[in-house]
Formats: sequence, structure tokens, C-alpha cells
Amino acid sequence: MADRRNRCNQVLLLAYQSFGLVFGDLSISPLYVYKCTFYGGLRHHQTEDTIFGAFSLIFWTITLLSLLKYMVFVLSADDNGEGGIFALYALLCRHARFSLLPNQQAADEEISTYYGSGDATRNLPSSAFKSLIERNKRSKTALLILVLVGTSMVITIGVLTPAISGKSSSLSSHLFCHGLAILTLLSSCVVSSSIDGLVAKTSLKHSTVVLIACALLVGLFVLQHRGTNKVAFLFAPIMILWLLSIATVGVYNIVTWNPSVYKALSPYYIYVFFRDTGIDGWLSLGGILLCITGTEAIFAELGQFTATSIRFAFCCVVYPCLVLQYMGQAAFLSKNFSALPTSFYDSIPDPFFWPVLMMAMLAAMVASQAVIFATFSIVKQCYALGCFPRVKIVHKPRWVLGQIYIPEINWVVMILTLTVTIFFQDTRHIAFAFGLACMTLAFVTTWLMPLIINFVWNRNIVFSVLFILFFGTIELIFFASALAKIPKGGWITLLLSLFFTCMTYVWHYGSRKKYLCDQHNKVPMKSILSLGPSLGIIKVPGMGLIYTELASGVPATFTHFLTNLPAFYQVVVFVCCKTVPIPYVPQKERYLIGRIGPKTYRMYRCIIRAGYKDVNKDGDDFEDELVMSIAEFIQLESEGYGGSNTDRSIDGRLAVVKASNKFGTRLSRSISEANIAGSSRSQTTVTNSKSPVLLRLRAEYEQELPRLSMRRMFQFRPMDTKFRQPQVKEELFDLVNAKDAEVAYIVGHGHVKAKRNSVFVKRLVVNVAYSFLRKNCRSPAVMLNIPHICLIKVGMNYYL
Repeated sequence: MADRRNRCNQVLLLAYQSFGLVFGDLSISPLYVYKCTFYGGLRHHQTEDTIFGAFSLIFWTITLLSLLKYMVFVLSADDNGEGGIFALYALLCRHARFSLLPNQQAADEEISTYYGSGDATRNLPSSAFKSLIERNKRSKTALLILVLVGTSMVITIGVLTPAISGKSSSLSSHLFCHGLAILTLLSSCVVSSSIDGLVAKTSLKHSTVVLIACALLVGLFVLQHRGTNKVAFLFAPIMILWLLSIATVGVYNIVTWNPSVYKALSPYYIYVFFRDTGIDGWLSLGGILLCITGTEAIFAELGQFTATSIRFAFCCVVYPCLVLQYMGQAAFLSKNFSALPTSFYDSIPDPFFWPVLMMAMLAAMVASQAVIFATFSIVKQCYALGCFPRVKIVHKPRWVLGQIYIPEINWVVMILTLTVTIFFQDTRHIAFAFGLACMTLAFVTTWLMPLIINFVWNRNIVFSVLFILFFGTIELIFFASALAKIPKGGWITLLLSLFFTCMTYVWHYGSRKKYLCDQHNKVPMKSILSLGPSLGIIKVPGMGLIYTELASGVPATFTHFLTNLPAFYQVVVFVCCKTVPIPYVPQKERYLIGRIGPKTYRMYRCIIRAGYKDVNKDGDDFEDELVMSIAEFIQLESEGYGGSNTDRSIDGRLAVVKASNKFGTRLSRSISEANIAGSSRSQTTVTNSKSPVLLRLRAEYEQELPRLSMRRMFQFRPMDTKFRQPQVKEELFDLVNAKDAEVAYIVGHGHVKAKRNSVFVKRLVVNVAYSFLRKNCRSPAVMLNIPHICLIKVGMNYYL
């Protein structure tokens, strides 16, 4: 009984919190739905049946798509609690060989979160349809492009939402005069007051109002880097008050203007609507579909909450409040046809006008913030799966879990949002572009869901066909109507989505070709073994960390370095940072450690696995964790470790060392003697390997970077003094001595060009587009948080 009560309380708490992050975009749609529906030829059909028919379309669209499709079906297709386009793609990649990620291993499937608890598909024979897609590379590429199109639509929505919110959130000149200072304090100048309303009801020029709107939007993006942790607790009550406010206004309008509007709940009025309006009614669907904009964001933000809490919040609060508001507007419009351009604000009774107006602006602020947050999240996932150029991802400890900030994306979205705000003088044009982006995103989800039903849920293909026939037909009708709005603003959606889709696919194509080139040119193990333990070079004290994308084999970067400089560190570690198609990898299962060659070679492999939603923290303990992991592997190997979490490759076996109960007990960590004595770390670090000049330069550099000196002030020593095998003791001391002496990071610095005999399109993609993206994105050293003083770049030429 107590457990059930705790679960109920948890659901209620999450449902309350979800209002501030999940339902913002969907909840502000009443601001512009009727205005955009009665546009064009439909303005000449101002009858009660037409108004009722429009409301009936809105009601059944929300019911069938938002309530039935998303709340019942799509929310059930979560990936370990995460939602969104990439969650569906990751599910498909794990349950079928659809992934184009090149460095996947069998050991990845042993991660505890790789398969769900109720997974029954991993041991079932593959269907003919599934095998056909797995064998056909074009099918897998088409699936990836479909996902990238959905991703580009999310970014496009992130551009359009602040613009349309800024132009639709209020109406009064008095609010602008008296409330600007309040809004500046509350929302850091997030959204401007309604441009249409201000121009119509004040003496302000349109250009002046646009300028003010742009200034407010700039304030929204400028303050993104500060996070929302200090004001996020206000988001949920703001949205709840907003929903209750519009529901109250809706009930008032129903009672006051036309109580018989409830009859429009019958789908019969949809028939009457199309019978009377004809082609004009079909074209108006581009405005009707705006009532479900933001529904996809509910699924995308699923990871912050639970499906049960979101369903509870939507069914008990959001859905009835929206239905009452749309019904109330229909009742008002059935008696006030002239108020169509400003139906929402004109339908507000005078005593409620000011409070609802303030709530509208605050709700628009919350909706814009939530969409920008979703844009950062989708870009991060896209980057993690190798489909986006390297960008800086910021996460601060004081921020809420999962909140990130990407400076490059923030400024690009800001510029595009300002451009849209200035260029489009009519809010309806932005709304049409917004609606096309949202419907395209919903259409992509509809095409992915049948694959989930068949391959992940292991249902009969008949259910997949029924799903896509029912929901796909409905959305296809809306999608066709939205395409008709391309000349009236929808073209901006096509332009932005085409740009982002091409950019993401070009990056994926170039990165994959580069990886395949690395794999083709990797050094055979026979060549390494033939050189002997010394590798035919001079070994100096220290540890060399060679970063590579290869999960097996020796990269050509290593031999290329030795060819030009026949000397290297006594301990060599090949580090591979890769993404696994799951949201999060447990901390204990992130590190895979193995050995390359015989023990006397002192060569190891470290594979660091992360999920597509994992955020790398700016910690200073990577070197320490690496040393402890290798030490644990050495001990486990000597003890004859042969657990299930191993992967046998040409290099030897790989072990998940952090899963060991003894992890962290093999080495003792203490402040180095040099620091205890008060002397400089740089003056005592293997003085026989550095000249006094180098030591002095290093000391000066460490004074400029205190973090570097702090991360190296500790030293390790084996805790056990008795070893069964003397070789184990010797290897452990070699490891810790190498770490104390020096740690250097070796990163390949490649120059990529297409082969001379390549076709023109490939040369254009590789030599121009991909090379441009590589030169203008973050360098690998920055992404890996490598100190410059420890960095060694090795030049490489790639001919793809």
C-alpha cells in the first residue's frame, strides 16, 4: 500500500513538472489556429456551419493524432525511457542490423541497458522483410536520411517557434508601455508583444515594433548560456495557470455566445464543412494542423519524465483545457465573424483581458525555451551518432539533469529566428512554415513506428500496415494541404530543412568514409609482433595516449609517427571514444580495457563507450581512471579472468574492468612527494628526460593552467606488496611510473580529399562540403578536453 502511494505521488510530481517543459508549444497553439485556418478563400465562407466544421476538425485532429497516436502508441516506443526520433532509430539499430555506425562490437550487446527487460526479439529468427533491409545498404541509407529529415525539422521548429511566439503572444499597446520593464525582469526580454495587435491598435510604426521584437528575442538567446535552473521552477505553474485561464475563457464564451457549439463534436460537421467549402476547406487544413504543433515535443522530452506522468497530465489537464478553449473560440466566432483575424484576444472578456494577456506572454516564453532546449538535445544526439559536425557541448553541475547548451547552435538559431521575424511581416506565413515542419516531423514518426511494431515489439506485420494506413492517410491529407502553403511561407521550411539535412548527411558520409579508410590502412599485428618489445625505436619514460576511431587494430597514425620520429613512450594506450546506440551507458560499463601484443610490449587498448544522451563532464580525473582501469585489467588477467563481459579480437580480450568488485582497490592514490615538500611538480618529473629549459617552460605553462598542475599532483602506488607473479608487479610499477613521468596525447590531424578518379558529385561533397565543415568545426582535441601542452598532432592524408 505504501509503495503504491509512493508511486502515485511520483507520477503526480512528474506530471506537474512536465507542464513546464513538455506542453508549452502545444498549449499556445490557440493563439493562431483559427486565424490561420480562415485565410484565403475560406474567408468567404463565414457561416455557423463552417465555424462548427472547423472546430470539429480541430477536435478530431487532436483526438486522433495527439491523444490516440502519441499518447497510446508512440509514447510506448521509448528507448529505456527516452523518446524522440533518434530513440526510435536507436531501437531499430539494436534490434536489427540497420546501423551505419562502423565501430560496433559484440561486447556492446552485453551492456545491461542494451536490451529491454521485456525484449523477446533478440533470439527470434529474422523475417524476410527484416533480412531484406539488413542486406540492402540503400535501405539502411534511406532509413538514416529519413531520420535526418526529422532531425532537420526539429531544428527548423527551433527557429520558427520563438518567431511565431514573439508575434502572437499579446495584443495591447498598454501592455507594451507599462509591462515592458516587468517582462524584461521576468523573462529576460524573451518575446515581444503582438506585432499585428500593436500596429493595429497603436500609433507605433510596424518597423519600430519589429525592432523591439528582435531586441527581446536577442535577450532570450543571449541568456541561454546561464541555464534555466534558477527560473525553471516557475515554468510549470505558468503553464498550468495558462491552461486553466484559456479553459475558463472557453467556458465563458460557450455559455455567453453559443451553448449549442457542443454539437460540433460530431464528425458530421466535418462532412458539412467540406461539402460547403470544397477546395477552400481542403486548403484550410494547413491552418487546422497547427492545433497539434508541439505534440512531437511531448515524445522528444519523454526522458525527463515517464510515459504514465505525461499521459496523466495530457488526458486530465491539457486535452480538456484545449478542447474547451477551441470550443469557446468557435462559439464566439459563430456570432462575431468579423473578429477572425484576432479571435483569441477579442474573445477574452474585459475582466480577464489583462491577466490572460500576461499569461500568454509568459506561456510563449516557456514554449520558446522548451523548443530551444529540444534543439540543443537533438543536435547533441545527432553529433553523438556521427551525423553532425563537432560542436561545443556545455553542461554545468548546477543545471538540471540533461540540460545542455551549444554555443554554435544557439547563435545560428538566433540569427535565423531574427531573419524570419524581420522578413515575414505576417504571422500566418510563419505559422504555415511552422505547420509544415511539424507535420513533416509527425509523418517521419509515422513511417518509423511500423518498423518498431514489427521489429522491436515483434507484432505481426498486419499491425504495422494498419497503423500506417490509418494514421498515415490522415497525416498525408494534412501534409498535402501544408505543401500547398509553400508559396505562402512554407518555402522557408523546405529551405532550412534541406540545408540541415544535406549538412548532416555530408558529415556522416565523410566521417564514415574516413573511418573505412583508417580501417583499410591499419597496421597488421604481424608487423607489430615482428618488431619485438622495443618496436625498433627508442622508448622514453611516460605514457602515450593515441586517440583513434578504430575499435580494433593499430591505426596508421602510430606507425606514421614512428616513421618520422623513431621514439615513443614506454607505455602505449590506444584510446577509442565511441557512441553506442543506447541513451546512457552505466558508469561501471563504460571502459573496455585490453592488451595489444605480448605483455612485454606494454601496449593497451581502452574503449570508452557512451550513449547518445550521455554528457561528458569536464572532469580532471580521466588519466587517473585510465590508469586504475589498466591496473585492474592487469590484475584480472593474472587471476585468469574470463567473465562474460569480454570481447575476443585480434588484439586479445577486452574486459569491463569497472564491473569488478575490486576496482579501485589495486592502487593507492596520494599526493606526490614533490607537492608535500612544497616543490614544483615540473621540477621533479623525470628530470633525466627533460632539459632544464623544457622544465622551466613547462613550469611557466602550468602556472597559466592551474588545472593541469592539479591533475598531476597525485601519484599511484600498488597497494599489494606481494604478487604471485613478479611480472605483474613489474608491469604495475611500469604503469604508475609512466603516468608519473609524462602523459602525452597523440591525435591524428587529417587532410581529406576525394580520389582523382571519383565522380564529380563525390569530389564536390568531399573536397568542398565535407572539407569546409571539418575546417570550421571544433577540433578533436577541444572536444576531448586535451591540454595543449600535452597534445601531439600527427599529419595524415586521406584519399576517400
